[in-house]
Amino acid sequence: MKHRLQVAFFGSSLVSSYWNGAATYYRGLIRALSVLGYRTTFYEPDAFERQQHRDMANPTWANVVVYPATEQGVSKALEAARQADILVKASGVGVFDDWLEREIPGLRAPNRMVIYWDVDAPATLERVHQNPNDPFRTLIPHYDLILTYGGGPPVVEAYRALAARDCVPVYNALDPAIHYPVTPDPRFAATLGFLGNRLPDRETRVHEFFFSPAAKLPKADFLLGGNGWECNIPELPNLRYLGHVYAQDHNAFNCSSRMVLNINRSSMARFGYSPATRVFEAAGAGACIVTDAWEGIEQFLEPGREILVARTGDDVVRHLETTSEERARAIGAAAMRRVIAEHTYAHRAALVHRILTGLADDGVSSNTPAPRSNAEENSLPDRFNPSLNPHTGA
Repeated sequence: MKHRLQVAFFGSSLVSSYWNGAATYYRGLIRALSVLGYRTTFYEPDAFERQQHRDMANPTWANVVVYPATEQGVSKALEAARQADILVKASGVGVFDDWLEREIPGLRAPNRMVIYWDVDAPATLERVHQNPNDPFRTLIPHYDLILTYGGGPPVVEAYRALAARDCVPVYNALDPAIHYPVTPDPRFAATLGFLGNRLPDRETRVHEFFFSPAAKLPKADFLLGGNGWECNIPELPNLRYLGHVYAQDHNAFNCSSRMVLNINRSSMARFGYSPATRVFEAAGAGACIVTDAWEGIEQFLEPGREILVARTGDDVVRHLETTSEERARAIGAAAMRRVIAEHTYAHRAALVHRILTGLADDGVSSNTPAPRSNAEENSLPDRFNPSLNPHTGA
């Protein structure tokens, strides 16, 4: 890298996970990229009460610019971002998305890349296919690169069919400096814990995989965390609702239940290859994870040994009834070893670096990561040092 690359990143929020599941993903990747020499300015709107629910201070490894959620505010932010070497428009900023998607490709230059980073590719692609007049459809070829939070081959093929120059998945991962085993906390003690906001395309699956098992196992304790469930949960004596769980409590949440449940949104389950952030958070804490079934899970964790898979709510019941505490601990320990070895944000940042330097050198990117040397393979995870954690309560 000839100089320290400056990245201007327009996303939902880096400093608040409130109604913002992508925060962990942004934090892990941007922090890991800073180790590789990238300097990111993260532009986020003052919207949806996120600044009033911050769960981290401004970090040392990125600049954070909070702009007013107005036309003038976003225009001023984009003007400042013109000085960057790489401009990134993430999906789901929440305000002025269409405007940013249209304006950022116009800043492409021989010395400046423009990237669309889709943190909800299944939903984006379904929207574009359902509406041929969707304005984003014609903008796709004008970005140098589409990066996605997941989706695997189906998402790559779909974006290429829409004339994307290239599309590469950069999956969720673990930041072992942030998510790790802690002492169990009685506040989060349960047989099965589930952490997730109420969203329209996940609610039916939550009833199937969480509420239904709770009704069938009255002697087990079920714990629900996340926003939006206040008036939408069944009244069961063995079900407890926490509301929003701040990021600083995620480790305790994951370490205090015998098992932790992951439920993908419907669109992500259909496309597959979409491990949620919570999967890696929980695995990093050594939790025994039960997940709904989706294609590609074996690419990340081995079913039956590192994670338990449920195709129906009755499968969740079966896992709870037949998995001893000893086996649950063994599954959690195996998951933690696997994600530390293969699925940290240091691994993901190394992939992004190869993609971006390939674009800079050749004008193209490769969907197949180049092999790393043993020295590089061994050094990347060591760069995550808990004693250097810049988060405040994150």
